[in-house]
Amino acid sequence: MKAEQRVVAIGAASGVILMSASVWILTRALPTPSIADMLEERLAYALRANVFATLPLFIMLATVGNSRFLSEAIDPTRHAESRSMEIDGRVVDNTLQQNFVFAIASLTLSTVVPLQHLQIVWACAIVFVVARACFWLGYRLNPLYRAPGMSASAYMNLGMIAYVLFRTFVG
Repeated sequence: MKAEQRVVAIGAASGVILMSASVWILTRALPTPSIADMLEERLAYALRANVFATLPLFIMLATVGNSRFLSEAIDPTRHAESRSMEIDGRVVDNTLQQNFVFAIASLTLSTVVPLQHLQIVWACAIVFVVARACFWLGYRLNPLYRAPGMSASAYMNLGMIAYVLFRTFVG
């Protein structure tokens, strides 16, 4: 394994470990929602968490837009983006992709998780926001350092999908 691969592997593993621990701790710390055990209540609860989870994307979009407005890259056909603008654009693309998966997974999760554990949706939203911030900061510092944030959000999404599929097909 090359040195760069080691950096990414260690970063990815640390992201997954921290994400798992954070979701577990937050799920235990957050209050159980006081809602009726009805589909529309569960979905409304999850939608509020999803609005929170879109904050990093909005901040990233504003950053890219403002950076373009204040530079020669105001016309994207000039290809005048700085390195940081190029990174920010890639971060926006990936965050949009991760937000899409997060929205579907968390909304579906809210329909199958036992009501007394529904706060896991908010736990995941909080961790998602932190993971996306870590992804962005890490990418800006060194592209190899994006691994913890990337793995935390991607594997959390995968975990939600796996849980939903398990509950759907196994019970």
